[in-house]
Amino acid sequence: MQKGSVNKVVLVGHLGGDPETRYAASGTAFAKFNLATNESKRGADGENQDKTEWHRIIMFGKSAELAGELLKKGQLVYLEGRIQTRNWEDRDGVKRYTTEIISYMFTMLGRKIDYTERQDYVLDSDVDAIFDDDDDEKDAPSIDSNNKDNLPSLDEEEDVPF
Repeated sequence: MQKGSVNKVVLVGHLGGDPETRYAASGTAFAKFNLATNESKRGADGENQDKTEWHRIIMFGKSAELAGELLKKGQLVYLEGRIQTRNWEDRDGVKRYTTEIISYMFTMLGRKIDYTERQDYVLDSDVDAIFDDDDDEKDAPSIDSNNKDNLPSLDEEEDVPF
């Protein structure tokens, strides 16, 4: 592997459709879905011009199963992964290419969601830690997600720092 190179993608966008979850012959789950990200720029005429970019997302394992169960069309989601380009020959012998994001973790975002559903889901068991031990997290309250009676109420709309 080339030293000093990084292949990491971070996206926040809306699902274009419900994830399609299937199982490989080996029994490993995989899920596919499209994610839309939006960009707004002021054009030469002074008007705002919106551009939507569509990303093909693929997940594997437990993350794929959870995505299939929890994610729905239109939902805002944060995800991390890596970019991958594949090629193949179609039936007519034409070489085809596709670029996709292999996602290893996602977090559901949005204004009004059930707190019990707001979690991070990680595919790779090799990932040592999602969060670093910094001072902000030490001050955060401890929540037992297995005991739903002790979860805080989120009656007010949630602030998303993006």
